[in-house]
Order: sequence, then structure tokens, then C-alpha cells
Amino acid sequence: MSSAELRKKFLDFFKKRGHKIAPSSSLIPDDPSVLLTTAGMQQFKKYYTEPSLAPAPNVASVQKCFRTSDIDEVGDESHLTFFEMLGNFSFGGYFKEKAIKYAKEFLESIGLKIDYVTVLNEKGDIEPDKESEEIWRRLGIKDIRKAGREDNFWGPTGAEGPCGPTTEIYINGVEIWNIVFNEYYKKPDGSFEKLKTPGVDTGMGLERLAMVSQGKKNIFETDLFAQYFELLPKELPEKIKRIIVDHSRAITFLINDGVRPLNKEAGYVLRRLIRRVMAIETTHNLKSHIFDSLLHDMAHSYGDFYPELLRKSNNIQDEIQKERAKFGKSLDKGIQEMKKDIQALDEKRAFDLYQTYGLPFEVIKDVVGGLRGSELNRNKFEEEIKKHQKISRAGVEKKFGGHGLLLDTGELKAKDEEELKKVIRLHTATHLLQAALRKVLGDGVKQAGSDITAERIRFDFTYDRKLTDEEIKKIEGLVNLAISKKYQVEMKEISYEEALKAGALHFFKEKYPENVKVYSVGDFRADPPEIFSRELCGGPHVKNTSEIGQFKILKQEAIGSGARRLRAIVMS
Repeated sequence: MSSAELRKKFLDFFKKRGHKIAPSSSLIPDDPSVLLTTAGMQQFKKYYTEPSLAPAPNVASVQKCFRTSDIDEVGDESHLTFFEMLGNFSFGGYFKEKAIKYAKEFLESIGLKIDYVTVLNEKGDIEPDKESEEIWRRLGIKDIRKAGREDNFWGPTGAEGPCGPTTEIYINGVEIWNIVFNEYYKKPDGSFEKLKTPGVDTGMGLERLAMVSQGKKNIFETDLFAQYFELLPKELPEKIKRIIVDHSRAITFLINDGVRPLNKEAGYVLRRLIRRVMAIETTHNLKSHIFDSLLHDMAHSYGDFYPELLRKSNNIQDEIQKERAKFGKSLDKGIQEMKKDIQALDEKRAFDLYQTYGLPFEVIKDVVGGLRGSELNRNKFEEEIKKHQKISRAGVEKKFGGHGLLLDTGELKAKDEEELKKVIRLHTATHLLQAALRKVLGDGVKQAGSDITAERIRFDFTYDRKLTDEEIKKIEGLVNLAISKKYQVEMKEISYEEALKAGALHFFKEKYPENVKVYSVGDFRADPPEIFSRELCGGPHVKNTSEIGQFKILKQEAIGSGARRLRAIVMS
């Protein structure tokens, strides 16, 4: 059964059983706890504590996922960066009995037989999952293996959240399907309490399902990958082929979802992948058209299920060509420099090469490993980056007065009381600016970074084209209107979940604590209150927008496809 048939069979199976089919969410999540979407449940996370908000009691999806933790492992028989997760979810619609029955029925409907399953056998504050065990036995599964919390319990990545026992399904010795029963809520003190409405969260990797369904020895022999290996020279080492194909697929989907090569966050992940493939081209004398052909074929073969790939296939090729132009010359120089004394190359030298030539750690490790047969340590490399950042911060402090800054949050910098007052005015203006951008350009605009000094605002945001003069005028006018209305600036400290429910904007790649500060700008005496802006923020801010002064946008710049920068000032 082909991978396309497996996707369709899965969705059809659950649609017939009353599930709403949800489209895959973007790889760029609206969830600050993760850099990229890592699981099918990501877009449904909030419904486990607020089931009444769910689009339907029962949902199924095929979700695009990406795990950065596996980049170094790609090349073996099982690790991937990008993958697809099949999942069915319930927010009070059904629980263990139906979830387990559905899983068994679906696998049998495509001709697969379960070898064995695992269930939680825990003592203490979490009880053994005897119910799941009994259900499996009634369904005729005899091989039921028991495991502790480290294997059969899913918990939140943060300090608190919904969680519960899992049951895992194995076929041919491969874990195929993980079914999570969210029946507990982990509290900040580490204790557990029962949820009023338990939920179901399941995940099954399409790549593994295709492997067992198609009778292949590893995921790279399935139809999801085999066709692309035919485009690569036969003499290439198998590990290198797998890296190229995996990274090409990941690059295709990242660019399609709006990620662009940058030096931070998701953009840095993308740049690492692109540059690693380009380095392999150089070290193995591959023609650039091979990589381009892979990207083209992937966009078209996946386009049947993800039609947006076909619409944006030219964008993908354009971004690759831009990065090739930026990286080509420095790549050649960097590799030549690296090879001068390969035996002496350590993590410090690796960082110097990264700093000077832009060679990602994976590229350096690949070249060194091939010529020297030894491995560089990523943790030591990261330590060198931290040392450099510490030195850079010290340099900034010296620049701003020699004895450090009165204020330095990373985003805001002021050396004395006079600068502090202006920085605070500018900081509040950025909140007004983001609100105005969204009012004029739409809710797709998200903050991608900012830097504020006593002289100016630098504000980065996601948008895929140049703003017109008319749009700039409208945005500037809205900010100045909010200033002229003498809006109050109010701060409340509430839970992170409450803040999101209230519609507070946040820097979508930031990690936030359990309790956050929310700054709202508006007229709170009106009934209902007139809210111009509401954001998660640490402060500081003015008390009234009239303190800001006149706002002026000086210029706009492109900082990569899909991202723009505005520079602005305020005048007394």
C-alpha cells in the first residue's frame, strides 16, 4: 500500500467514525514552548483543558512535524528531521475503549497484525493502567508488556499541564502507534489531579507505517524516499544519500511554511540544512542541479496532498539560489581553511570557522569525520558560542558607558536615566506599532524580533512583500491616533493560559513562565473597554500613551524573503 493510500485510508477511516478532518497546521507553531511543530497534538493542545473550544469532540489529521533533536542522527536507518504524523484526537468524545478499538480496527483494515502492546505499570501517585490492559485482552491481544513512567507516560514539557498514561503498539518489533490518555493534570508542585474531561491524543508516524505496510527493512526503502535515491549517484555512501534526501524534504516543507534562512531560531535550522547539503555537493563533487531536481520532484510528488507546495515551488527554488549565492564562495574558502590542519581541528577552531565562513557544525563534523575519522562534540561547540556571546555582551556594555548599562534586557538598552525615559517611550510605541501592523496588513503579521536604543526602534515582523507608501502612512497614522487618544497602559499578572485566552500577542518563539505580565493599551473607562493593543511583556512602559510623543517610520527593509524590518523614532 503506497504512502498516499495510507494517508487516505487513515483519514477516511476516522471520518466514517464521526471525526472532523483537520488540515495540517504550519511547521511554525503558535506555541512558544517549541521552535517548530513537533507533534500532531500541537495545534489541539489547548482543547485538553478547554474542550468546549474544540472545533469538534473528535478530530483526525495528518500533521507535518519537525524535530531538531534528530539532525545529528540523520543518516542511520530510522532518524529524520521532517516527518508526517497520523493522529486521532478526542476532547471528551470518547476515551480508552474506543481509542484502542479504533487503532486495532484500522491496522487490521490495512492488513497489519499487532505483535504486542505496552501499558503503564506504575506505583505511587499514578495508578497502573489496568483498564487499557483489560481492553487489549478482550480484543484478543495476548502479548501485553508493562513498563514504567519513563516509557508509558506522556507529560507536559513545562511545569504543568494535561498528561496521562500511554499504550504503545508494536508491529515487526517497531513502535507504530502511541496512544496517550490525558486523564491527569500535572500541577506546579508536581502533584497530579484528575481532569474533569479526559482526552485522547494519538500519534503514528507515516514513515514507520509505510515501512511495515510495504515490508521494507528501513524507512528509506519505502516509496516516500526510494524514488529520490534514484536521482543520486550510485557511488555516494548510503549515509550521505540519506542525509541529502532527508534534508531536501525538510528544506522543501520549511520554506513552504514561511521559514527563511537566517542566523537565529527556525531560520537557523533551515540554514544549517541547506548549507550541509551544499557542503556535501562540494566535498563529493556533485552538480548543483541534483539538489535542485530533488526539491522540484518533492514539491510535485507531495503536491497532491499538500497543494500549497505546487503553488510555492518557485519560491523554494528562489530561496535556495539566494542561499547558494551567499554561501558558495565562503564555503570553498572555509573547507580549504579547514583542511590545512585537519588533525588539530577542535571545537574552538570549529567555532572560528563558523564565525568566519558561516560553516555550520554539521558541515565541519562531516568533513572532519570523513578525513580524520573522529567526532567533534556539539556541546563543546555550543560552549564556544556562549563564550563568544558573553564577550560580545561585555563589549556592548563598554560601548554604553564602561561600567555597564542602567538597562539591558537584550531588547532594550539605556546607559542613564535620560536614555531610560526615551527607551520606555519607544518600547510602548513598539506595542502600538505591532497592533497597527496587524490592523492594516492582517493577523498573519507576527513579531520576529526587535531592538530598541535611545535613538530608535528596529522592529522585525513576518510579511512577504514590500509595504506600499499608503500602508506605511496608515500604520503610522494609527500609532499616532492611539497616542493622541491618551490611552492608559495597564499591566496585569496572570497565568500564561489566561493571557492567550484573552488574545494577548506574544513573541511566538519566546518561552514564557507559568505566570506572565500582560500590558494592555486602551480606554478602560469605556463600556466595553476599547483595547488597542494587548501583549505579553516584561516591561517597562509609560503609564499613558500621551507620554510617547509623535511617532515616525523612517524606512523599511527586507531581511529575507517573508520577513521585513521597520526603523522608527519618536519625537517630543
